[in-house]
Amino acid sequence: MASDGREGADVLRELRVRNYAVIDEARLELGPGLNVLSGETGAGKSILVGALSLLLGERANTEVVRAGEDSAVVEAVFDVSDRPEIRDRCREAGLDVDDGWLILRRELQREGRNRVWANGSPTTVSLIGELGSSLVDLHGQHEHQALLRGAAQRRILDAFAGAGEEAARVEELYREWRELLDRVEQLRRESDELEERADYLRFKAEEIEEAELEPGEDRELEDEARRLSNSEELISLSGELYRELYASEDSLVDRLGQLRRSISELADIDTGAEEFAELYETGLHSLQELGRRLGEYQGSVDHDPARLDAIRSRLDEIYRLQRKYGETIEEVLAEGREARSELNRLEGSEEEIEALEERADETRAELADAAGDLSRARREAAGRLEDEITEILPELGMDEGRFEVHFDERDEPGPHGAEDVEFRVTLNAGFDPGPLSRIASGGELSRVMLALKTALAGVDEIPCLVFDEIDAGVGGEVAHQVAERLGAVADRHQVFVITHLPQIAARADAHYRVEKSQAGGRAATRVRVLEGDERVSEVARMLGGDPGSEVSRRHARELLETGEERRAAEA
Repeated sequence: MASDGREGADVLRELRVRNYAVIDEARLELGPGLNVLSGETGAGKSILVGALSLLLGERANTEVVRAGEDSAVVEAVFDVSDRPEIRDRCREAGLDVDDGWLILRRELQREGRNRVWANGSPTTVSLIGELGSSLVDLHGQHEHQALLRGAAQRRILDAFAGAGEEAARVEELYREWRELLDRVEQLRRESDELEERADYLRFKAEEIEEAELEPGEDRELEDEARRLSNSEELISLSGELYRELYASEDSLVDRLGQLRRSISELADIDTGAEEFAELYETGLHSLQELGRRLGEYQGSVDHDPARLDAIRSRLDEIYRLQRKYGETIEEVLAEGREARSELNRLEGSEEEIEALEERADETRAELADAAGDLSRARREAAGRLEDEITEILPELGMDEGRFEVHFDERDEPGPHGAEDVEFRVTLNAGFDPGPLSRIASGGELSRVMLALKTALAGVDEIPCLVFDEIDAGVGGEVAHQVAERLGAVADRHQVFVITHLPQIAARADAHYRVEKSQAGGRAATRVRVLEGDERVSEVARMLGGDPGSEVSRRHARELLETGEERRAAEA
């Protein structure tokens, strides 16, 4: 199993596969360092990789459900205790990862819907693909190789250059610059809209302001107009009441005054009737006060046709404004204030736009400077990376291999700098380097990826690397070099390799064998951990000899001992 001294993560702890293709049930417990899977041709080694790819978001195909079964299940257990960015993303998605474990599960139904889970909670293929691809980089099928994507290549180059802060600064300045431009555009749209309404707003505000309306003024004027329009009737009615109650010789007050002696005599005879005298005096005084006030009121009533005309004219103006701008004077005044406020915004927006444009120009200049610094760091690092990988390629059986970092200049700096980054490679003399995705051979692509992983071991953030077909067309000294490189990468990453090469198997920290058998008339594939004599026999088989012969076993032991010594030396 895993040897001491490995610094690489062991993020993928377990892979479980059930009823997938020819696999009835398989369970791999993986450790840190280099994990190797071997077995006879056709036993189903690459099927395990295909199963794992489902957890990286690959489209499901129900044809992989094992014959005679209703569903296939793939499940992986990841240790994310040292992956804070993954735990944060899980929490954003509502997943509980406080214990440091992430379990991704996907079930393919032969008929019906396929289902996916993360930590026991139903979720989406896109989410488990996002999480899985952040933890596992699968080499052998283009769809899952992070390094085939331009964004990943750019990030890795920046990390290789030690330019993480410069890249973050460019992104921050770009975001600030775009926000300023968006704000300017928004203000200009608002200003244009206001400008179209400016004449109307100005007329509206001035019309309301010039009217000098007062809250409640309409009610007061309506009351005064009603009095003026009925002034003759008011004078007549109040005069008649004044005379009858108070002013005439036979007024009600005079007649009541004549009854004072009778009330007094009544109270003198019967002291219990004193209250009548009190009520009499109160009533008499009240009638006297009413009479006097009616006289004053009669004298105060104006008969002023000119004033009535002025009031009616003022009310007409108020009613007109209320019909246009609101049911009450308060609403009309509020409309006037809003119109004036919009005009003030219009007048101030140009100054704000000018200030924002000045800030945007300054930020654009800072962005250009920061993007220039980032470009210089990238180009210096690109030369070093090109040299390192081009030097490694011949060791991995690609004698004419040449690696190149291509820069595509942008017209304007973007959020990620002044250029797009693309890794290119050629494996044949006389051909210009092209994108990595154009490499036709899965084995060659895997070895190019191995070269990249070797050079980028210290900056590549994906902790688990899976290589399939890496040994296609490889033998001899190249096989040893591939094994050496895999071992070096496994010092910093958890590596899982599907291989036929004994040189790679001998370097493994953990060795698994895929075995095919017959069960119930159907082919069945299982996976076993190899240790001791079983591992010696398997390496002897991979060497091409008779696993039972002493010569083949001695050669296998020598190879395993050499691999153990190299692992110990690296540790």
